[in-house]
Amino acid sequence: MIGTWGVLGGLGGLYGAVALGMYAAQRQILFPRTTRPPDPELAKAAGMETVTIPGHDGLPMQHWYRPAQPGVPTVVVFHGNAGTVGDRVAKLQPLLDAGFGVLLAEYRGYGGNPGRPTEGHLLGDAEAVLAWLAERGIPAMRTALYGESLGTGVAVAMAARRSVGAVVLDAPFTSIAEVAQRHYWYVPAKWLVRDRFDSVRRISEVAAPVLVLHGRRDRVVPLGFGRRLFAAANEPKQVWIASEGGHMDLWDHGADRVVVEFLAGWLPIAAHAIQGCAPPFCSAVPR
Repeated sequence: MIGTWGVLGGLGGLYGAVALGMYAAQRQILFPRTTRPPDPELAKAAGMETVTIPGHDGLPMQHWYRPAQPGVPTVVVFHGNAGTVGDRVAKLQPLLDAGFGVLLAEYRGYGGNPGRPTEGHLLGDAEAVLAWLAERGIPAMRTALYGESLGTGVAVAMAARRSVGAVVLDAPFTSIAEVAQRHYWYVPAKWLVRDRFDSVRRISEVAAPVLVLHGRRDRVVPLGFGRRLFAAANEPKQVWIASEGGHMDLWDHGADRVVVEFLAGWLPIAAHAIQGCAPPFCSAVPR
């Protein structure tokens, strides 16, 4: 009997050690950041430049930016939790080709930026990026937010706090806590998460048109999370699902055309301003 209790006690101690270790390492898991600065030649090739915008606490944060062509809105992109802004240029080339202004927002602790990422820091720095655009005369209603995976949590939080023209959510989740619980079912992950990015609660405060993109084969953030977030969003809203799409490959399955047409339909755009578009690609009109 003593031996049985000893085994149970040992297993309980091991379980507690695993849970404690995951709690302590959760930010390394959530933010597997690349600290190396991206190649500036990639930015130049895309016609982008590096801009420095002070974060919410004054730390200098470097981002990549290309102003919009005349009459075309600007898209602010919040990328996923891996890589840097340099990894997104090729993906977002259709937006650049269409003449949209693009600001690739980099996170603190990523791509040579100082500091350590947390939910509070990322949201505060995102506020600073949007304020920087506003100071340059770019109206809120001519600004769209594009969130990718983790970045959808940033985009939803920003759209809940301030007016924007449109929101695109690429592989979104309900909350990081719920995704963590699915992946780490053997510990009470939902209650241990500190950076919760509670999008399903915040999205009810978003008044802008929302486009949700998701892949049916997504194993990182399964489709059910995107469906639940879409259900909680206000109208007007649109969902697009790639039957063969995974987590970060939706643009390979045609999402680029969906995104450009969605933005062209909801953002104020001067007639014929978008470069290289022809019906029905850019045939949508503001509703």
